[in-house]
Amino acid sequence: MRMTSRTSPALGLVIVGLGASLAPLDIAVNVALPAITAHFELALGDVQWLVICYVLVYGSLMMVCGKLGDLFGHRLIFRLGLLLSAFGLAACALAPSWPLFLWARAGQGVGTALALSCAPALATSLFAEADRTKGLAGFAAGQALASTIGPLLGGLLVQLTDWSAVYWMRVPIALVALAASGLLPAPQSDRRAFDGWGAALLAFSMSTLLLALVLSQRAVPAWQPAAFAVAAAIGIALFIRRENRFPEPILRPSLFADLDFAIPNVVSVLVNLASFTILLLTPYYLGNTLGMTAGGIGVMMALAFVGGTAGAPLAARLAPRIGRRPTAFAGIVVMAMCIVALGQTDSATPIPVLAALLLVEGVAYGLFVVAYTDIVTGTLARRDRGVAGSLSLLTRTLGIVSGATVLSALHAHGAADGFLAGYRFAFTVAGGGLLTALALSCLRPRAWFSRH
Repeated sequence: MRMTSRTSPALGLVIVGLGASLAPLDIAVNVALPAITAHFELALGDVQWLVICYVLVYGSLMMVCGKLGDLFGHRLIFRLGLLLSAFGLAACALAPSWPLFLWARAGQGVGTALALSCAPALATSLFAEADRTKGLAGFAAGQALASTIGPLLGGLLVQLTDWSAVYWMRVPIALVALAASGLLPAPQSDRRAFDGWGAALLAFSMSTLLLALVLSQRAVPAWQPAAFAVAAAIGIALFIRRENRFPEPILRPSLFADLDFAIPNVVSVLVNLASFTILLLTPYYLGNTLGMTAGGIGVMMALAFVGGTAGAPLAARLAPRIGRRPTAFAGIVVMAMCIVALGQTDSATPIPVLAALLLVEGVAYGLFVVAYTDIVTGTLARRDRGVAGSLSLLTRTLGIVSGATVLSALHAHGAADGFLAGYRFAFTVAGGGLLTALALSCLRPRAWFSRH
């Protein structure tokens, strides 16, 4: 497709990174949860819907929005997402009641899906095809940097003002990125047909699947998550049937018949599930077991994201030399070993050792993310870059949401002798399980050791 912009890659990555940062900066909301709970006079269980409705909306729409970008232009969909995000963030900050707040969060989720789904495609469009890994590395590094800044900035703003600051702070970011986005490449629109029914089935399947995972960790009757899981399975079956018959599918189901493509996608879900142990359990370990202050916990938790910021450009250097699949494999091995090692820690473990493990785990995760996204991007046709980027982001979301369920259950199972015993059990099983799954995937050596 012919581009209408000659923006330098560095400037383009800054613009894309600024707009895409709205999603990882949402981690700052976690800092404001107690204040939001008090402001709206909520029960502790109710405030979780603040996160749930946001994740459900953007997770279910991610691939549909990526396809819209492929058909109507990634820059156009990206800009629409930024505009809607600005409105959604402002609406969250101004919401006079809890129901309206949740509607605003849903609107923010739509904006996130639109903008984030097309961000990897925009990043790669700034570079020649031979250098597309550099674009993906720049995008991944920006996401890791925003994840590092989010909690620190959010905590400071909430302390100085109130909870609404975690939303207001992102409105000018969205508007600045929107104003500068006119400098990004603008491919001509594609005249291919859009599969509306397929999009509806995909959105339905993903939303019911995510809802089944979320409800499985809440105190609800067992039939409710089971019913949503069945609905998701039916929706996926209907989606596959539809896409096999539609001449221009959102995503060709036959792609997953190729194990060289299917295995990295499945393993990506497991990678994000295992790595979520750090976000879910480590803050409690640092505070309750090691007695660290909130500031110290924030610094320690930031180390994993600092590592990701360093690991992304390292992947851009490594992948062209040894191949993207071996790079992804190496990242998984190192990351899993760090998680297992974290599972062997206790109250006597020196802080520098913990810091080193968190930092190296982040570097390894950055290696994997860039290399895996490049595998997906290289497999799909160039005209489907929006779908490729959104698929890689969707596997991350599925891993995190399922991780919240699985890891909570693992911790509860191992916590008969106290929190630390459950913490160590969850980390050991998560890291060991990831290594086991990776070893089994090696029965198909080409999935990791070929250079294609």
